Amino acid sequence: MDQPGRRRHRLRRGAAWTRQVAAQATAPSTGARRQVTCGPSLLMAGVTGAGKTHQAYGAVRVLVRAGLGVRWRATTAADLYAELRPGTATDAERVLAAYSRVPLLILDDLGAAKTSEFVEEQTYRLINRRYNHCLPTLITTNLAIKDLRTCLGDRVTSRLAEMTTRVSFEPVDRRRPQRAA
Repeated sequence: MDQPGRRRHRLRRGAAWTRQVAAQATAPSTGARRQVTCGPSLLMAGVTGAGKTHQAYGAVRVLVRAGLGVRWRATTAADLYAELRPGTATDAERVLAAYSRVPLLILDDLGAAKTSEFVEEQTYRLINRRYNHCLPTLITTNLAIKDLRTCLGDRVTSRLAEMTTRVSFEPVDRRRPQRAA
């Protein structure tokens, strides 16, 4: 498939995800605006600069433009782990609960942090809670989908495999100028 064809395919998968989330949105009362409260998740994998984060924020914009109420939060995996580390001035359990319960989460750069027991445990706790409550999560990673298991462990990747639609981006860093052939 040519590059424009791959881009269209990736955009179709993102559009299909937003349609699924929108279809599952519910109104808390008669006449109230429909809210995103549950739905599928999306895992976007590709090299640095491929446009994954841009697509994730774009998906949120599409939901908002569709008139849905969207309570959402975004963080990089590294920033999340920093907030959860023992000894920080924050209550780690409260932080994890907030990320676990927000109706829509963008988790950017999953797998970029150095692998450790702490990282694997915290990732598992977050993903497992979101999986159990069917909360939509937009996840970006620079890892190839096949490499996630090595970095995140079997429990996390098993849940990600079930809860997400996976989209692979072409290996082009859009931040770097392309040279003419």
